[in-house]
Amino acid sequence: MRHFVAVSDLKPDELHELLDLAVRLKTQAATPPAHLPLAGRCMVLMFEKPSLRTRVSFEAAMEKLGGSCIFVSAHEVQLGVRETIADFARVISQYIDVLVVRVFDHRHVVELAKHATVPVINGLSDLAHPCQALADLQTVQELFGDVNGRTIAFIGDGNNVARSLAVGCYLLGARFILAAPRGYEFSDAFQDRLRQQPGSGSVAVVPDAAAAVREADVVYTDVWTSMGQEAESDRRRAAFARFQVNADLMRQAPAHARLMHCLPAHRGEEVTDDVLDGPQSAVIAQAANRLHAQKALLVWLLG
Repeated sequence: MRHFVAVSDLKPDELHELLDLAVRLKTQAATPPAHLPLAGRCMVLMFEKPSLRTRVSFEAAMEKLGGSCIFVSAHEVQLGVRETIADFARVISQYIDVLVVRVFDHRHVVELAKHATVPVINGLSDLAHPCQALADLQTVQELFGDVNGRTIAFIGDGNNVARSLAVGCYLLGARFILAAPRGYEFSDAFQDRLRQQPGSGSVAVVPDAAAAVREADVVYTDVWTSMGQEAESDRRRAAFARFQVNADLMRQAPAHARLMHCLPAHRGEEVTDDVLDGPQSAVIAQAANRLHAQKALLVWLLG
């Protein structure tokens, strides 16, 4: 029994295995399954933050694999308030086979994993979004045949999405470049921990978006203000003004470069409509892969 709290929980060969399984399950989805690997299994989703893609993709994944899902709101649980995190983890483990959580504080995921006796999956925390990274890496693999050797330029905040994708790129031998304004880069501590991972990739931080995309296979962006940061929105909008992904920036990238965004997008802020809806955009295929990456993760942990 193991958990999926962060991408760094995986070794490179395990990450390869997950991505290959996601692609295989996606291919098999075109025909009715002869075998439902998670029949009789039950999953609980416990979310403190709003969700569309994460919730629906996990619920649909479990249904398609033969299992069932229960959604529990944060108000019902009041994690760490109504009862201790340890008590919640130990009790919920008696009823279900896997727990997916979406929380504000990453430490809560870590503590749940410490005390649960079923796999705990981090559906998003302030520090990491590993499930999104799985779908992102699957999309890169499908677009270019392999993640190894590719260059991913992330334009914007060095947030949970950027950190998780950077770890995945490092493990799989890709070049990850973060273009961010001062104060929003990866911390030195994160970069030091990353370089201790058993990967062959590289991570760089630069202050200029045009320089970051010059050799990029993928130009990736995300919202400038994440959930829980709404009070900083005006300050962030000013800080990131030079980091918008628009047609001018995409012209600085190679012609084959593709746009990725984890969605939802703040259209007209971090990305313009013409790019998001343009011929280089891979965002819908990327969003669709959340389903297949989630299926692979559930089978890998429970199957």
